[in-house]
Order: sequence, then structure tokens, then C-alpha cells
Amino acid sequence: MTAPARTVPALPPALFEEWSAYLKPEDLAQIQAAYQFSESAHHGQFRKSGEPYIAHPLAVANILAKWHLDSQALTAALLHDVVEDTEITKNEIAEQFGKPVAELVDGVSKLDRIKFDTQEKAQAENFRKMLLAMARDVRVMLIKLADRLHNMRTLDAVDLQRRQRIARETLEIYAPIANRLGLNSLYQEMADLSFQHLFPDRFRVLTKAVRTARGNRREVVTKVLESIERRLSENGLEVQVQGREKHLHSVYRKMREKHLSFAQVHDMFGFRIIVKDTTSCYVALGLLHGLYKPIPGKFKDYIAIPKANGYQSLHTTLFGPFGSPIEIQIRTAEMHKIAEAGVASHWLYKSSNTSLSELQKKTHQWLQSLLEMQSESGDSVEFLEHLKVDLFPDEVYVFTPKGKIMSLPRGATAVDFAYAVHTDIGNRCVAVKINQELMPLRTELRNGDRVEIITASHAKPNPLWLNFVATAKARAHIRHFLKTMHFAESVQLGERLLLQALAKFKTALGDVSDPQWNRLVRDSSAKSRDEILSDIGLGKRLAVIVAHQLMALGEPLPPDSRPAGAVVVRGSEGLAVQFARCCGPIPGDPIIGIISKGQGMVVHTHDCPVIAKSHRDPERVLDVQWDASPTKLFDVGIRLVVANQRGVLAKVAAEIAAAESNIQNVAVDPEDGGTYTGMRFTVQVMNRMHLARIVRDLRRIPEVVRISRVKG
Repeated sequence: MTAPARTVPALPPALFEEWSAYLKPEDLAQIQAAYQFSESAHHGQFRKSGEPYIAHPLAVANILAKWHLDSQALTAALLHDVVEDTEITKNEIAEQFGKPVAELVDGVSKLDRIKFDTQEKAQAENFRKMLLAMARDVRVMLIKLADRLHNMRTLDAVDLQRRQRIARETLEIYAPIANRLGLNSLYQEMADLSFQHLFPDRFRVLTKAVRTARGNRREVVTKVLESIERRLSENGLEVQVQGREKHLHSVYRKMREKHLSFAQVHDMFGFRIIVKDTTSCYVALGLLHGLYKPIPGKFKDYIAIPKANGYQSLHTTLFGPFGSPIEIQIRTAEMHKIAEAGVASHWLYKSSNTSLSELQKKTHQWLQSLLEMQSESGDSVEFLEHLKVDLFPDEVYVFTPKGKIMSLPRGATAVDFAYAVHTDIGNRCVAVKINQELMPLRTELRNGDRVEIITASHAKPNPLWLNFVATAKARAHIRHFLKTMHFAESVQLGERLLLQALAKFKTALGDVSDPQWNRLVRDSSAKSRDEILSDIGLGKRLAVIVAHQLMALGEPLPPDSRPAGAVVVRGSEGLAVQFARCCGPIPGDPIIGIISKGQGMVVHTHDCPVIAKSHRDPERVLDVQWDASPTKLFDVGIRLVVANQRGVLAKVAAEIAAAESNIQNVAVDPEDGGTYTGMRFTVQVMNRMHLARIVRDLRRIPEVVRISRVKG
């Protein structure tokens, strides 16, 4: 006797009725089918809390329905764990519910079936895949955010270690993404839930303190609310005035960042004023400034210059009754919808309003920047690093020479601005004018700066820029350029080192046949001949061993050999050849080359104490010599002892300039009241003869008592 077929339940009536308020009957039919499909697929599966698994996808779909997302998104939400947790494939979903739904499900699904070296790499690759799917269709991220929100709401059911890992991941990645997409209420709830699970004791203490403060300040809040409503209505404004309380995580973050006690957080309670149009926002602002005195420097106009996520409001802080500061936000109803729902407002409130289209445009630009970033990042972990940099912007607003407003994170420099304008501008920038004045490229930008980038066709990114850029886009482009350049330069150096190693076999590089190279590439699991040469240049392979391998794969080795010639150093090799800081070699110094793994060749002087103390592999020591005509200037340190008299620094600087040298750095010993003082210069020279000429000229200055070259 066979068991009767199980009856698959229908969508709960309450939800069906709620969703039918904005969805068409044919849409509801598809969602009903998706619910039954998902319920059958997950039948017998339970969550950690003990409830049937179908409760989770149903809750996720309901969160999306609150944003009035379309039927495809709700269908994908109901099916989002089917591919991951059951034997059903993406193709089966495509056949039954259409390709767009299958793509959404695939974008949200993790990569659990692919094995990664580390948990960190698996997590990073999951984010990378999901964000690239989001760049094609932002609904992928909306589904994922709703999925994460429901998981956070039910996090008590999992063990402590996993709970803290998920909470930290939410706080570092998902909450900032929600904020970046303008989903304010979702961002605040995620941040508060993460705080609750990461720091339960602090959460409890702060919750109690806020509850107590709410009772103590009720009288003040009520008085302010009534006076605001009275003043605005007396002047004919139609308004809604809402009291709002600072979220717990926001309070905690402010206390931690500014080292405040709870009693010192005065902006716990604020007010939101919603008016009918933009003009009324500014009228209300003027009336409130007449009611209570504004605190200088605490006014922000996000209507004229919206935030990157499309947020618009006027913010001001006033001196309230009893001397307590009051935070006020003033916005229209349309601005309020966008502030709460962000990009989801595209579905939630369909309108031709320009602020909506502007928001979609900004979101699209950010998503496109993610695509650019991932194409230039070497791996998924690096991509996730860049993304984290990009997700915490505290914006500054600057102007291009043509008056266009650009938003950048606080701390952004002129180089960040250059890359924000265009990648080529960033790669070729050499100088910047800020408010018509020439400034260093590392200058941090401030609100209202007018920025003009000066470029040169021969210029290229400098590795030092990575020390001060603030945006993920700039960092990714600079790293990509340097990696490409480093690879090309290390290939060239590797070729020269291999040529030297082959010379003892009386073989030129051109004599090595393609079959020999192909076999070596295959045997060594390299991708190409250039990769082997690059590894030699970077010290990951030894040239002499590669030469032996090549010869062993070809004709028998000749019985006699001759010593290899020295490697010639020109100074223009770039990143593949570095000059040791410990001894600072310059042309004319006797030198020796050391192959350092991952760095390429490092050039030292023969008498460098670092070389003498360290035990070097003889195979990594190279005979090197200077090119007859070096192509760059070299930094060298000199120290002077001078009479402590007025104007001596100017005399020394003038002599160095007259000797056709640049001063890179200068330091003077602190004033001690003595007759003599010390000065230390870093100057640029062509060679030892040039340095000798500078030293000779400096000795002619009567105030110079002693001069010496500084190494290290």
C-alpha cells in the first residue's frame, strides 16, 4: 500500500492579500507556484530554531514585498536557497520560472560547491560573485540584504562563534552596502542587531541608559515639538513633525570615536520635519533659526548637494531650551521616501521626479565602478579590501574647473580626484591646482575646493601614492598599473640575468629553441616563457638553475665554459632593480647585486655592512657594474656641521642649486644655544663626481666646518 501524495500548502492568505494590493493576478500566480515549488524542495529541512525551512524564504520575500519589488524578485526570494541546499539546478529554475529569475537566484547563491584554500578567500569570492551580479541587476543585492536581515533577526538560534562571525560580516559589509544604496532603515536595523550580538553586555547597558534618558527628557522633547509645530503652522506651512531617537549603534559609535560618556551625547533625540516642497524646506529652516539660535558650523545642505546614495535633507543643530542642542532634519515627502527606501524607491514609488533618476544614475555609476575595480584587482581578497575602503565614505564635495560637483570620501587627495575624473587623468597627473594655487598631489581636499589636475603624456603612477590615496578606485588603478609595469620590468631583468647565466655555456638566449622553452614552461607549471623570466627577475627562480634546465632539455652541454659577464645597471630599470637604502649606492661606487625573493635585484655597495653581516646564497650574488651613462638622478645623504649664524641655510641651499642638484629633503638639529649646529640634506646627483663637486663647493662656505656623506 503506497502512502498518499503530500498536499503542498498554498501561500498564507494574509500575505496573499497583502501582496495582491500592488501585484497583478498573473504575478501572484507565479509567486504562488514558486512558493509551492520551494516548499516541496525544502520539505523535511528545518532551521536551527526548529521551524520548517520554508519560513525563511517566505520571510525574505515578505521583506521585499514591503519595498513593493516586482514578481521576479519575490519569486527569486522564495527560491533563493533551492540551488544551494537541494539537488535542483539553475536550469530547472530557468525552465519553470524564466531565465531572469534563475539569474537572480544564481547571483544570490554562494559558491559552497567550489573548494577554496582558506575561509577568507571563500568569503571574498562569494562577495565578488554577488557584487558582480548586483552590477548587472541591483535586485540581487536587495534579495541578499533581505536574506541577511532575516538571518540577523533569528541569529539567537546559532552558536556563539558563528553568531559573532555573521554579525561582524554584517557590520563590515552588508550594513554599509545598505547605507550606500540608500536603504536607511535597513542599515540602522542591521547595525543595531550586529551591535547586540557582538557586544551583548554593552548593548544591554546602553539600552537601559537610553530608556532612562527617554523618560528624563520627555518634557524637553514635548516642549520643543509643540513650539516647532506652532511656529511653522503660524506661518502657513503644512508640516509633519516627528521626534526621532538616535539608534543604539550610532550612539555607541559616537561614544567610542569621540571618547564620550553617555551623558555627553547630547543629540540622542532629534526632530524630522516633512514639508510639501523644496522651497518650504528653506522657509522652515529660516523660521526655526528664528525660534532657536543655530550652532555655528552645524548646518549641512544635502538638498543642493545630495549624498552619493541620493539622500537629500537640510540638517541643522539648534540651542534648545535648557541649553541642550537639538538636531533637526528638514525634507519633502519625496525626499523622505528616498531616504528610507533608497534604490528600492525605484520600485516602491514610481515617479518621473528628477531626484529618482539622479539616484539611479549615481547607483549605476557606483555599480560600474565595482566592475572596473574587480577587473583591476589581482584576486578576490584584494577586491574585498578595495570594497571596504569604498563603503565607508564621509563625503567632501569639490568642484571641477567647469563647476561640476564631485563627491569624494573625507581624506581624499588630489590623486583620488584625478582618478575619479578619469583613469587616464589619474595615471598621467603630475601636479594640481587647488583654488588656483599649485599644491602637492597628496593634499587632502576640503568642501568647496576647486580642483584642476595638470597632466603630462610621459607621466605614470608612483608607488608612493598608495600611502595617501583614500578611494578604492584610485588604489585599484594604481596597483593594477604597478603590477603590469613591475611584470614587464621584471621580465626584462630576468632576460638579462638569464643571458648572463647562459654565457658560461657559450649559449646566447636566441640559441635556445622554442621546444626547449615549451618543455620548460610545461615542466615547471608556468603559464608562459615571460612568467619564468619574470620569476627570475623577482628572485623566485635562480637564473643559473633555469639555464641548466634549458641546456638539459637541448643539446649536450659543452665541456668548457667562460665566466659570465657583469649585469649592467642603468638606473632606469624601474621596480625590478632597487637601490639599497642601507648604503645608498650611486654611479661610481663599487657595487654588488643580490637577488631578493619577490623584490628583484637589490644593488648594494661592496663595503655595505648589511652584506657583510648576512649570510648570502652565492647563487643569488651577482656581479654588476654601472652603465657608462646612467639615465636617472640618485638620492644621497650629506651631513654638515656649520657655524650657528643667520642665513647659513640659505647659503648652503644656494650652493647646492648652483651645482645643478635638487634638494629632496633637509633637516636641521634642534636649537641648543651652541656655537655650531648640524644639518642633513638629501640631494640628487648623477654620480660620485657630481657629489664630489657639490662637496667641494660647500667647503668654500666659511661657515661650513665639516661635511660628510651619510649612508643609511
